[in-house]
Amino acid sequence: MRDGHSESKAGAHPNKMSNQNTPNRKGNPPAEKSDKRMTLHSRFHKEVHAHLSRNPPQTGPPMNLNESLSSGKGKPYNPQQVQGRIREILGKYSNGFWVSKLPQIYRELYKQDLPTEAAKDLETWTHICTVEKTCSSNPTELLLYPAKEQTTTSSPSPVLNLNSTSTPVPVSNTPTDKPLRSPAQQRPPTTHLTRSGSPAPLSPPSSSSSPSPPSSPASLSPDLRLKLEELLVKYSNGLWAHALPKLFQDTYKTKLPKHVLENLHLLSDICTIDYPMPDNPKRAILYRRSSTGDGGGEDENCNRRNSSTSEEELRVRQELGKRLSNQAVPSLQIPKEEYPSVLVVDATNTNSVILRYIGEGYSQAQESMEDEMREFYGLNQSTPPPLSSPSSGQLVAVRAEEEEEILRAQVCEVMADKVKVYYVDHGFSEVTSKTKVFELHEKFFKLPFQATKCKLAGLEPFCQEPAVLKKFETMASGRILLAEILERGQTPLAVLYDTSQDDDVNINAACMKALHDKTLASPLQVNSAYMNVTVSSVCSDGTVYCQLPSRGLAKLNELLENIETYFHSQVTSEFLVSRPFCGKGCMVRYKGKWSRVEITNLHGSRVLDILFIDVGVQASVEVFELREIPPLFLRDLMAIPPQAVKCFLADLAVSVGSWTPDAVQWLREKVLNITDCSMKVAKVDENKRCTYVHLFTDKNFHDPARSLNHQMAQSDLFKHQPDVFLTSHSPAKISTATLSSKTSSTSDSTNGNRSTTVPAKPQIRRALPGQRGGGGGGGGGGNTTSTTPPETPSTPSSSLQLPPLLELPPAGNNIDVYVSVACHPGHFVLQPWRDMYKLVVLMGEMILYYNKIEEKPLNIEKNQIYAAKVENNWHRVLVKGVLTNGLVSVYELDYGKHELVSCTQLRPLIKEFRQLPFQGITAQLAGVKPRQWSEEASIVFRNHVEKKPLVAQLENLQEAKNPWERKLTVFLVDTSQEERDIWVHDIMAEFADEITNVL
Repeated sequence: MRDGHSESKAGAHPNKMSNQNTPNRKGNPPAEKSDKRMTLHSRFHKEVHAHLSRNPPQTGPPMNLNESLSSGKGKPYNPQQVQGRIREILGKYSNGFWVSKLPQIYRELYKQDLPTEAAKDLETWTHICTVEKTCSSNPTELLLYPAKEQTTTSSPSPVLNLNSTSTPVPVSNTPTDKPLRSPAQQRPPTTHLTRSGSPAPLSPPSSSSSPSPPSSPASLSPDLRLKLEELLVKYSNGLWAHALPKLFQDTYKTKLPKHVLENLHLLSDICTIDYPMPDNPKRAILYRRSSTGDGGGEDENCNRRNSSTSEEELRVRQELGKRLSNQAVPSLQIPKEEYPSVLVVDATNTNSVILRYIGEGYSQAQESMEDEMREFYGLNQSTPPPLSSPSSGQLVAVRAEEEEEILRAQVCEVMADKVKVYYVDHGFSEVTSKTKVFELHEKFFKLPFQATKCKLAGLEPFCQEPAVLKKFETMASGRILLAEILERGQTPLAVLYDTSQDDDVNINAACMKALHDKTLASPLQVNSAYMNVTVSSVCSDGTVYCQLPSRGLAKLNELLENIETYFHSQVTSEFLVSRPFCGKGCMVRYKGKWSRVEITNLHGSRVLDILFIDVGVQASVEVFELREIPPLFLRDLMAIPPQAVKCFLADLAVSVGSWTPDAVQWLREKVLNITDCSMKVAKVDENKRCTYVHLFTDKNFHDPARSLNHQMAQSDLFKHQPDVFLTSHSPAKISTATLSSKTSSTSDSTNGNRSTTVPAKPQIRRALPGQRGGGGGGGGGGNTTSTTPPETPSTPSSSLQLPPLLELPPAGNNIDVYVSVACHPGHFVLQPWRDMYKLVVLMGEMILYYNKIEEKPLNIEKNQIYAAKVENNWHRVLVKGVLTNGLVSVYELDYGKHELVSCTQLRPLIKEFRQLPFQGITAQLAGVKPRQWSEEASIVFRNHVEKKPLVAQLENLQEAKNPWERKLTVFLVDTSQEERDIWVHDIMAEFADEITNVL
């Protein structure tokens, strides 16, 4: 969804959708369906059984995003004008976009249609743009990029650098140029991409509906223009205009002239301005225009081939490749999914970790090839003879030493009767007898080499540190892990996760912690007492974070003072964080001073969650508030372990997570902002990484009766009254010092079971809306309560102004949609594709707002609208029911999903968040008879539509009193295949007929 969203009723969408392109299904005679008939029985059995046996990943992009660019005869046009406009468009979409999207963008920006002949001439305008086919099996998928650098484009040969004496590694096989996430990947990911995700969307170019900039004679000086452009370069996913003053002040130590924000149109030559919240003209996002003639500017994804590779070297590789085979081995493409599975082979340097991708087209294709090789080189009379004189660099087949396996390899060194080879699919070398080396038949050149490399993000300065490599060897070598691809370059930049445990482990972050000097950790011994303790945070679940006097704390404070002075002396943008990721360590202001944080969660590319590791405070901030740790202090700072000690109060009858708001508030008032507390350690739990303590507000730790534990145990603070959580009589104020930025926020909903050293799951990492799960079973015509449509509620209070109704085209028209939840053909939830980026922006704003406000008493009423925190996001919800155990049943109005949340996680939905129409609208499939759908039919339906961008042809709209009661009847069309459009009701009707025939 970063670049692939739409803002029109019939345009920029992953499916080639328009009223002209999509046939009217209702008018199709039966004869037209004859070429679409499918043999369903075996396919449906396979589909249903595959779903029941495992969870198929939501991976691939739409297979065809092209829309016909030619309509009618070509007309004369001004090439220079069109080229200039396309250059301007590519300045905004510098990461590229689908060619099918160009006509709509052009029409939105210039109020003119893109000339037909210009669309045909795109491939010839190499000085303006690059038209590139994707690695998809569909040959007509085209991407449009800014013009490439003029570099040698010889295809990489499978051969290694023969002059190297070290263990050879295959030439990295990756596509050139910046890759564009397909709209299927750009749409909101499981949380993941998240990320997520993966990242925040680029919004469409400003249209005529955007607020008009005020008129002013003011202008920008060349120096000011250069500085602003420098800031925009650091934030390729866009920068909010309101962040400019503080960012400019921090970076250049001077104030931003006031007239800049009042006259944003002055920036139009260096950036594109978008207003995602039309009702609020002060909220604008700035996207840098890429300069022309600079080779595309800074290549953040590092995908273009390194120009240092000499022409002579490329020529030698090509010639050697031709000598060894008539066909070259194709390049290995990075998997399209955001979190591919990988097998880690080896790492002597974290900048070049050898690994293999796991899955269809990768490890499975390799196993099939090796089975075929085993048969081809089998021990029979027709077996090819051993290679008589292998040459260095030659691709060969080798009978492995340990097992009777035949593997592809490359000759590294030829000895008297032995040969050293590198197994190009497995990533290791060995010396073997010449009698086991055979000529590699050309049919085994078709599969790309499977052993490849990646670079571990955040570990670059310590890539050969022994402690880091030892930790990585222990945690990752020989294991299958999940990889989050941050950069799809020649050597991808990645974060690895071990998902085999209850809590997912960030391998990169764990390796960084190997640098800690344990002598600088806070001392903790059972039955020991400590004075001058500072309680830095009390979480709403009862977890307490303390700072103890230690060598580490003293050294940390000294370093932070030096960093503060250093930042004040630097006038540069090099410390701005342009690529955040989970587990990354950086700096953010806390109590007005720079402090260490770890990124724990990403909400797109703009909003993220952090943990102040030395005080135990969680917060949600915007990316512009982050700073890189200066290299001068990095090693010393990494050596100091986190100084916040996670503590639980011992000897309390109530467990962590069951504290009442009154108890939390009482403890906060007693201990926060007091520097001379004392504590006695009762127990250290290494597994939970926490310490059970008795806490005192003075130095009398010898008397247990004076402990806060004893006072709380003797009080009524933990005596739950009926529905105590439903009224929240005492607000749980956060009395810790607030962060310096207005958008920064301390979080009052820390999960006590969440480790401070282990971030959230990768699936939740890019916690953009729309991918947090399907909606449950969905069989039996709506028998599954968690996914049925909301029952008819009473009218909400008239004092609460609801958003305007979602605008829909008349019946018979088409609309681009994303299916967020699909139970069965009788009930699913659609989101209009055109406004999806606005919803992402809205949710980011809600996170920043609600994570910083204090919890206040709230009388929760059924059938009313609220904001609710679900997992790591804030959603607009309708309350469906209030339970006596403190839980509330809510319906997500933008996604159509039912959830159970604690009543403490609900807040009033303020007016600012009631401007965008609710984006989820329930629907049923047209063209099929209403029935009680079986579980098998529901599975088939979900597999075809859920979490996918499709085209909906409106058959009927059933209006209702409330927005969430409206219901559509639509035909769903998958137009991603080049050969034909897939009408989902055809599939379901045929499936129903097949079941009927079987019965």
